[in-house]
Amino acid sequence: MTISSQRIPLYLLTGFLGSGKTTLLNQWIKDPAFNKALVIINEFGETSLDHLLVSRSTEEQIVELSNGCICCTTRGDLVKTLTDISWRFSRNGIKSFDRVIIETTGLADPSPILSTLISNEKIFQQ
Repeated sequence: MTISSQRIPLYLLTGFLGSGKTTLLNQWIKDPAFNKALVIINEFGETSLDHLLVSRSTEEQIVELSNGCICCTTRGDLVKTLTDISWRFSRNGIKSFDRVIIETTGLADPSPILSTLISNEKIFQQ
């Protein structure tokens, strides 16, 4: 599969603080179907913990956005990460991932995130 040959499935994992997002994420990435998932974790607090709680065999496919809430202050970081994703996480023109999972902070409103994903044509067409 070359870099631009297939659209990338994207999962937006959101919910209140303590609702089980990280637990569900850990279950997903243990499933062989999610073996090559790229995980983007949004941290809001001063001390980042979620990325430490996610069990992965490789840290190369975990991206942490920790400068604020992904629905407002770090939406630009999300856009940049998703825009650069095809070349940033590829080796010799082949993607090292087959899907993207975004785990939001428990404070995030999913509506602005979805709006950003859908309205940005470069991201939406990937």
